[in-house]
Amino acid sequence: MPFLSADERQFLEPLARLAYCNPFTPERLELEQAALGDQYEVEEHVAWSRTAPEHTERPNVARLTKRADELSTALRGRLADGRSATSDELRLYEDLVIYALYYRWIATLSPAGVGGHKSAVASAWESFSKEYQHFHRVPGLPAPESTPEHLFACLLQVRRAFRGIFDCILGGSMPAARLRAMVWQSIFTHDMRRYRRVLYDRMADLSTLVTGPSGTGKELVARAIAQSQFVAFDPKTRSLRGKPDQGFVALNLSALSPTLIESELFGHCRGAFTGAAGERSGWLEGCPPHGAVFLDEIGELDPAVQVKLLRVLQNRTFCRLGESAERTFVGKVIAATNRDLAAEMHAGRFRQDLYYRLCSDRIETPSLREQVNDRPEALASLVTLISERVAGPEAEQLAAEVQQWIADHLPPDYPWPGNIRELEQCVRNVLVRREYAPRPNHQTRRPELPGWLAGADAGELTADELLRRYCTAVYARLDNYEQTAKRLGLDRRTVRSKIDQDLLAELRAGAGD
Repeated sequence: MPFLSADERQFLEPLARLAYCNPFTPERLELEQAALGDQYEVEEHVAWSRTAPEHTERPNVARLTKRADELSTALRGRLADGRSATSDELRLYEDLVIYALYYRWIATLSPAGVGGHKSAVASAWESFSKEYQHFHRVPGLPAPESTPEHLFACLLQVRRAFRGIFDCILGGSMPAARLRAMVWQSIFTHDMRRYRRVLYDRMADLSTLVTGPSGTGKELVARAIAQSQFVAFDPKTRSLRGKPDQGFVALNLSALSPTLIESELFGHCRGAFTGAAGERSGWLEGCPPHGAVFLDEIGELDPAVQVKLLRVLQNRTFCRLGESAERTFVGKVIAATNRDLAAEMHAGRFRQDLYYRLCSDRIETPSLREQVNDRPEALASLVTLISERVAGPEAEQLAAEVQQWIADHLPPDYPWPGNIRELEQCVRNVLVRREYAPRPNHQTRRPELPGWLAGADAGELTADELLRRYCTAVYARLDNYEQTAKRLGLDRRTVRSKIDQDLLAELRAGAGD
């Protein structure tokens, strides 16, 4: 008699892939459907997203977990009875056990447990380790790839990353879904098996560059990545060897002078500069192995500091101001900018070698306009979720008031130039004053056609003139060559060559009136 029936294999093969896939991609739902077959309940969205104020367990996950529990017990019994299994069947059994243990003891952890609370983690470990031994101490079963404590730490990290991404990066549109998937991949790479084997303690060596318009949540992305780093588990103390929610430091480089930036990052010794009355350790020195330093507005970093930061990224070493002793940086660097760094490099204001060190991993945050264009109802969903944070139990009533105000006072194509940050401000303003005033002198009614577009409407422009003026108009709005090229479906170099500097100055002057 074969170890697995055809029906069991049909369930286990997609489940094995499910245990290691990116949960924020459409693949997750496709694999659930493949595993459950006729029992699958069709989801409303093409990828997991937080679209309701309260998160409830999805029926498909409950069905998968129930069957995984039952089948893992049955297969363990067959192995104990001496039933022979192929290496492929044993691999499927191992993946099944990991899936079952995760949903039994890790997915049910309280927020305190996910965050590393000692008693909650110790209690989960006691149950997890017993069941781990139960499923693996079977005669003839080869040793698993991971020790129980390493697997436990990895699964805790998975849960921590999922909650951090799911709760902080909102939106039901495909641009928002892609952003969540990119953040997950930034933490675990595209191959979670390899990550668990060898990459779990190496990812800090890779810096992450987050780009996108202002107000699109770049710091939220950085925080989600930083607080989802691997933290080892010590079975002797039954606790994590670090606090996952500590070790994230955000520095807005545009708000500090070069000397203060150096002092904040590298630290200083007494007398290193005027006012340095004593020694001070910098954020690089105090960052733990599972922590991260977030450098916001990296495009505004002084060239002299760029050189020192490059050394940190290349050699993982630095010196305090006024000292020559080398110190080691063990955390991760996450940087962000809304500037076009390619243009900054071309102008000589940003070092090319630093750019290539920063962008070994790159994430781009979508604008609110992109999200609404993809899925118009995404705006109402975001208003509801923001209202939950602002008004708690009266979120539904506040959300209805905000949506009605937007419908009555803003045009359907309002561009939301401040992105999510502006939408949050709109919700708060309606809560306090029952109205929202967009940025001063911003046109809330459809404007008349601008001169360059009126010329096109009259048929007075050549195709090349129209392309040049349209490229310039879109660039004036986005202020980013790469985003403009993406929006227009053109090469970035083509966009740069088509910019009309006189028209650009005119459009920018008009925007500032």
